[in-house]
Amino acid sequence: MSYIYLKKTPPTPKAKKLAQKKILALSLLCLGLFFFASAIFPIVKFQLQYSVNFNQLINPLSLQNYNNSQNILGSATTDYTQISNWFDSDSSNSNQIFSNDKTFTYLLSIPKLKISNAVVTVGSMDLKKSLIQYPQTALPGQLGNTVIFGHSVLPQFFNPKSYLTIFSTLYKLEQGDEILIDYDNVQYEYIVDEMFEVKPTDLSVLEQRFDQKNLTLITCSPPGTYLRRLIIKTSLSAK
Repeated sequence: MSYIYLKKTPPTPKAKKLAQKKILALSLLCLGLFFFASAIFPIVKFQLQYSVNFNQLINPLSLQNYNNSQNILGSATTDYTQISNWFDSDSSNSNQIFSNDKTFTYLLSIPKLKISNAVVTVGSMDLKKSLIQYPQTALPGQLGNTVIFGHSVLPQFFNPKSYLTIFSTLYKLEQGDEILIDYDNVQYEYIVDEMFEVKPTDLSVLEQRFDQKNLTLITCSPPGTYLRRLIIKTSLSAK
């Protein structure tokens, strides 16, 4: 029995370049799919968890709006770290309401989200530096509605010590969770009652009712977008 050994023809330089291009194209495709999934998955996860935690029904029209809205990631020229841009209201009125002349601070903690002693500023507009209490809303512990705004991004970038990401996981709260406020040497405990979304044109969440003591947290929704506003309503604990 005889054997014949055939030497394999080495690939030509042209074939090598073609193979390299295919590998590069596949790598870029996989990388693009990864970034796309990491942007879309948190939005879908938010909607599902938000629906389950607070018995909210997923509205197919609202999901369709995610795809149809051209402003889902916000305007490139709008600075959403300035709270005056969060609602579709007259800018001159917003500038009159917010004034840096008289500012003071207190602290907010959300144990479930590992947010500890976050600074809340009254009278400022800059969400890069702290959480912001909307002016002319009730102070903690008083009758009325204390309204606090915080910035958010995609949840995977959440950092409880960064005010640019601090409210990114706010949607994980459930009914009965506690929010602690340290104001004027007194600690107030608020209990989460409900969660819902509103359009940027809806200013009803700023309204004051003086028959109860409430705290409202507000951030953009879904996380990483500016399409709507996520509202967490709480009431002062009777303890």
